[in-house]
Amino acid sequence: MIQKKNEHWFSMLFIWRGSVLPQLLPRLSLLFLISVGIVVLKGTLFNFKIPLSPAPFTLFGIALALFLGFRNSASYDRFWEARKLWGALLNDTRSLARQAITFSGYHRDGKEVDTFLKYLIAFTYALKHQLRGTDAAEDLRKRLDPVLAEKLSTAIYKPIMLMKEMGIWVQQAKENGKIDTILQTAFDENLNKLSDIVGGCERIASTPIPYTYHILLHRTVYIYCFLLPFGFVDSLSWLTPFIVIFIAYTFVALEAIADEIEEPFGLEPNDLALNAMSEMIETTLLEMGGKPIPDYGKNKLGILD
Repeated sequence: MIQKKNEHWFSMLFIWRGSVLPQLLPRLSLLFLISVGIVVLKGTLFNFKIPLSPAPFTLFGIALALFLGFRNSASYDRFWEARKLWGALLNDTRSLARQAITFSGYHRDGKEVDTFLKYLIAFTYALKHQLRGTDAAEDLRKRLDPVLAEKLSTAIYKPIMLMKEMGIWVQQAKENGKIDTILQTAFDENLNKLSDIVGGCERIASTPIPYTYHILLHRTVYIYCFLLPFGFVDSLSWLTPFIVIFIAYTFVALEAIADEIEEPFGLEPNDLALNAMSEMIETTLLEMGGKPIPDYGKNKLGILD
């Protein structure tokens, strides 16, 4: 995910990184060439004059803009819900770490507390990899006991299995007299919140916007854009290709942005910065536990993920 400071209005006209323009450039170039050809042929196709005027495009453009607005709103709702879930993950892991460090009878620098913090950190990375469909093995090996890391290598839902290990840790702490029933309940409530976060993320990842919306909008946008030159050629002449490209960029870019943020856990430039957020959670938990903090360079929250 790219998050930049406020840019000067003029410099924003030339920003390339994080824009959808690079992926749209071939399509817009093709449309520009087609528009030039239509101007050369004076709006005729196979010796037949296409009788279109700007008026229908104005009315249809308003309807298309409303449809694009709905599509972008639906996509952004998914993106923002995903961001809120990962914000809740930060809060709940901090709460669990605080409970393990300050409320349990274990020494705050002891092996037992360190193990619980490792479970929380590994849980975060396991969730990130599950949502992206990538291999979590390396991250888990760095942060867990080798035996447990090997055990999790064949698990399908690794975050859930790590929640199970955290539940076992809490139960053993209760059996060893390190926490009482009230504290066990408090731990369980926060573990339930982690379960809700996993379920919410899985819901977003496994339930995309119905494909028929994508197909309908995609077809409508491109048919509209490729018909535009016929409507403007008589009134704009050689200005037609430039006006058409400007209008087409607006509609096609909105569709591309909606497609990009619809899947917020991906690797596109404007998707959520899960790498940076995972490292942020790891850093804050290690700091709470008094452990050395790794140096992640510039890959922090708000930098390209």
